[in-house]
Amino acid sequence: MTTPTLLFDLAFTLAAPFWALLILAPGWRWTDRIAASPLPMVPVLAVYLALAVPVFPQLWTAVSRPDLAGFQELLRLGGGAGAIWAQVIAWDLFLGQWMYREARELSIHPLVMGPLLLLTVLLSPLGVLLFLALRAAARRRLRRPDATPPWLRAPAPAEQHT
Repeated sequence: MTTPTLLFDLAFTLAAPFWALLILAPGWRWTDRIAASPLPMVPVLAVYLALAVPVFPQLWTAVSRPDLAGFQELLRLGGGAGAIWAQVIAWDLFLGQWMYREARELSIHPLVMGPLLLLTVLLSPLGVLLFLALRAAARRRLRRPDATPPWLRAPAPAEQHT
């Protein structure tokens, strides 16, 4: 197996545990800490650099004078395709962490966010668009007087009998 192939595979492998935490362990103290940190992206960005440096001239050409043919040429290079993939993985993880934190702040239920985060892992533009709509609705809900979601409300005090 070639180095670009190994690094390509490694990019998602490094991000997957963090996605698992965001989706499967929401509200866990360590998940909240990790979601607030930029550090989960660092290993994926290191993979990006390892893939991007050897093809930097082609990468620079593709991003400084973008056109479809230039990107197609870049993607024909193993390191070029891998670098773009690692960049996408790092960006998606950044978006997932942001979505997770926003959802926690807006009291969006984890059973809603889990599938949405999974969609974001697979097709981030769709996941982010759906999240933005959900976020707007949650913000409108929080402006209402009865804004506390039912799962966060304190139980009503029992009536006293005299």
